[in-house]
Amino acid sequence: MTDSKKRTVPDPSLDAHIRALKARGVNTTPDATATHLHNGIDTPLPPADLHGTYVNHRPLPTEGIEDRRAYIIGTGIAGMAAAFFLIRDGHMPAENIVFLEEAPIEGGSLDGAGNAEEGYIVRGGREMEMTYQNFWDVFSEIPALELPAPFTVLDEYRLINDPDKNWSIARLLEKQGQIRDFSTMGLSRTQQLEVIRLLLTRKEDLDDVTVEQWFSEAFLETNFWTFWRTMFAFQNWHSVLEMKLYMHRFLHLMDGLNDMTSLVFPRYNQYDSFVRPLMNWLKDQGVKIQYDTIVSNLKFSARGGQHTVTGIQCETEPGEKTIRVRKRDLVFATTGSMTEDTAYGDDDTAPVLKDPKEPGESSGWQLWKNLASQSDVFGRPDKFCGDVPQSTWESVTLTCKPSPLMDKLKELSVNDPYSGFTATGGIITFTDSSWLMSFTCNRQPHFPDQPDDVIVLWVYALLMDKPGDYVKKPMPECTGREVLTEVCYHLGLIDQVDEVIAATKTRIALMPYITSQFMPRAQGDRPEVVPKGCANLALMGQFVETPNDVVFTLESSVRTARVGVYSLLEIPKQVPDIYPGQYDIRRLLRATRTLNNDEPFIGEGLLRRLLGGTYFRHILPLGQGEDSEDVEKPGLFEQQLNAVRDLLGGSHTLNEARDRIQVVVEKIRGRF
Repeated sequence: MTDSKKRTVPDPSLDAHIRALKARGVNTTPDATATHLHNGIDTPLPPADLHGTYVNHRPLPTEGIEDRRAYIIGTGIAGMAAAFFLIRDGHMPAENIVFLEEAPIEGGSLDGAGNAEEGYIVRGGREMEMTYQNFWDVFSEIPALELPAPFTVLDEYRLINDPDKNWSIARLLEKQGQIRDFSTMGLSRTQQLEVIRLLLTRKEDLDDVTVEQWFSEAFLETNFWTFWRTMFAFQNWHSVLEMKLYMHRFLHLMDGLNDMTSLVFPRYNQYDSFVRPLMNWLKDQGVKIQYDTIVSNLKFSARGGQHTVTGIQCETEPGEKTIRVRKRDLVFATTGSMTEDTAYGDDDTAPVLKDPKEPGESSGWQLWKNLASQSDVFGRPDKFCGDVPQSTWESVTLTCKPSPLMDKLKELSVNDPYSGFTATGGIITFTDSSWLMSFTCNRQPHFPDQPDDVIVLWVYALLMDKPGDYVKKPMPECTGREVLTEVCYHLGLIDQVDEVIAATKTRIALMPYITSQFMPRAQGDRPEVVPKGCANLALMGQFVETPNDVVFTLESSVRTARVGVYSLLEIPKQVPDIYPGQYDIRRLLRATRTLNNDEPFIGEGLLRRLLGGTYFRHILPLGQGEDSEDVEKPGLFEQQLNAVRDLLGGSHTLNEARDRIQVVVEKIRGRF
């Protein structure tokens, strides 16, 4: 017996409890919305959405794990997370894990490349927050990129963010560089009710419903929708179901939506911040990687209602081959791809899509299509990749030397962009841009090798079919210099555009499926992480079902990988449901006031009358400029009551109701 096996064999005195645990079983993917919170003999596990150290225990190894292999298709964050959980919680020897990656480099959509001379490029960025329970669980154990051992990526992340709060002083611009008021959501009472109605509606009632079908035209012109669609890349024709899931998932961040105070960012681009340290750790453990390997299909055997993967069909440089998969081996596949078939451009060249109608034969989409042709349990990929004009947007990375553009950037940043601290604090949107264009400057340097006099900006736009306001062409038809010219126009720099162009390199990425995950969908369009009847296959990424989580986040990718590992290995450990901020009365009251344009909402006066001066006064939201003592000031209750009385014509009944409420308040406080 090896030393490693000795360490994982439990003491015989625990055998009875181990047998009892196996007999009881554990729901790997609990749904907090499916139960009513309570304590009882039927609740041996923590609530599904409890976040804390208690749920970070390490499970025992699955019997025979040392003889099983795992094949992971794709080295995006989901694939790498699957390997991490296989090693840490599944106790699988790392050398038994094989990655099959179609590109010559790992990372999938989490990219970052280039140099200062030719220009840097990132296809996208990641807006992050603090409650990514699964994601931070991984990176709390991965060695830091620049801090010495034993510090982790999470330690390094906190070191950067804790003293450097993220915020924005110029979230919205208009009229060639003028800051537009972004202090409130700009929602009328009727529009607030539209939001509340969406929150109250069951998920099952929103199949194939779009945002523009749910909301009024006036709602789609509000600050709220501008914040929302540009921050998350939602379109009017996207799924209102996904928007609803986002609202529940991030309700605790509602009051930081306008000025970006709800966000945290890494020091560098997403590749250097997350892919490099995680892949370095995996390689150090002993995982194997086969690059330039395109997986086109999986072969199955069917017996007793179960489907078991027996082969992985690949295209490699030497030719086609099929990797044999044994019965107890595992396969993890990332279905679909947001960044597949990206077309690139530069200063002088506009990007050209390979085929504007169909995904490439060698793409991750083709694997999903081939799976779906074998069984309905694999979903309907055409719902997501079948309408390229509706799922396309373009990003441009600017590598900038000093110029008038950098001078303007300093005016729009909370700190000097060259200082290493927060710059724009997230995207700045040109609200009167016909392309609906935004740009951002993250902390600099954005790349470890970036020269001190270089700043990297990232630009993107949502509307691909309209001529620009200065450059009279749709954005995909423009060269990098033309896109930069349009940026300069909206910043009021058009008279200095030649100087800006001379100091700037542009790299373009036109992505035909970048918002495909938001396309309208219905039940069954996305497969389960472990499709029904599959014995050794798990699907991961942005195109699989999870109970309450959203898509298009690092957290959702890691969550799907974790669910797959725990399910296939029957690990008796739960994957925590999403952060329960939507049930926190403090967050609900704060979000309600935020949606009401930071004005007191109906009934807030009554709540202040009841709770002001009590232990629970801290749950009350404060208005702008208020402090804790202000919740006890008289006036708001009477003001709201008088407003209702005026509406009803001065009813004496309301006066009586006020007096009765006051009596109840006094009794609650024990004053008589």
